[in-house]
Amino acid sequence: MESFDVAVIGMGALGSAATYHLARKGVRVVGFEQFELGHVRGASHDTSRIIRTSYGAPEYVRFAKSAYRDWAELEQVSGERLTTITGGVIMIPKSGPYSAGDFTAALEAEGVPFELLDAAELQARWPQFRVSDDVETIYTPDSGIVNAARTVATLQMQARVHGAILRDRTRVEALTPDATGVVAHTSAGDVHAGKVVLAADAWTNELLEPLGAAIPLVTMQEQVTYFKPADPDAYAQDAFPVWIWEDEECYYGFPTYGEPTIKAARDMSENRMSPAQRTFEPSPELLAQLSGFMGATIPGAGTALRTVTCQYAITKDRRFIIGPLDEHPDILVALGAGHAFKFTPAIGRVLAELAVDGKTADDISGFSVTSSAPTGLLGGD
Repeated sequence: MESFDVAVIGMGALGSAATYHLARKGVRVVGFEQFELGHVRGASHDTSRIIRTSYGAPEYVRFAKSAYRDWAELEQVSGERLTTITGGVIMIPKSGPYSAGDFTAALEAEGVPFELLDAAELQARWPQFRVSDDVETIYTPDSGIVNAARTVATLQMQARVHGAILRDRTRVEALTPDATGVVAHTSAGDVHAGKVVLAADAWTNELLEPLGAAIPLVTMQEQVTYFKPADPDAYAQDAFPVWIWEDEECYYGFPTYGEPTIKAARDMSENRMSPAQRTFEPSPELLAQLSGFMGATIPGAGTALRTVTCQYAITKDRRFIIGPLDEHPDILVALGAGHAFKFTPAIGRVLAELAVDGKTADDISGFSVTSSAPTGLLGGD
């Protein structure tokens, strides 16, 4: 039987980041992906994701600040430009379920610069928006865009440069903990590892249920749509921010990025289905809902050109889960609840530190398998 120090299951963003950081630490690491590398069945494909420090919980603001340092280091090591800073706004109706005060308090506590704008101030700065006087807006100048697909490919390439072995089209069918680690039973044979990092997102419980350690998850098919504005220059990165709308229904979107279109989506559309049930077919109802929102809030967005689907695996209260199972401490779990891409290099580093050193300097006390959820979480990319 082959033997490694660590085996990583799932080569999406979080698994690829963990594999990269493990390889950088000099351990013998193997990464397994049941599909081809760069596949579109999960949540790590397509181009853009929002990066931001603006959260309503200090735990997430602190971790986001740490992630920004890790993004800078990854760009320096790889020579790739992965992030683009545009500034970003979170628009919050006063009558809705979220409070702008939660965000300003968390940002102030962590020393992150921001501005609190009323509706008139928002529209004076960005006349592309149309909002009512009921809306408060938090602007953070450090928000921006990260290239999703390029990031995952970069992490995988750098992992290999540092000695990691990546095996795509190799399904891990079961895990058996033993006295010295864990046996991963794969479609290509058994492999023993001292530690296993499970970053399988919607497929996580297929491996945890036989161990009696399933984590409550809700899986759903989400979709993003690219709109073609009549005046793309009005939505360029120097003229328009990344944005999030926080209300009973949450939406988010981007300036132009790589093409003269703007991408937008509803977050948490409740289009529930398992990976086996997933259709990959966009919902016309959700597209009509999004188009109606865009027409009212960003009237110059134009017509919808194309819609791309992805998959969410949502934990209770959308909190991250990062760390070992209580029952099987040699198995570490990483779940991002549909808002983790901005934290990718930091989560990967923390997983590597936990697997090799047994500890991390980052405060992840709220992200253990059994901890309670931090307050102030929000939707949006």
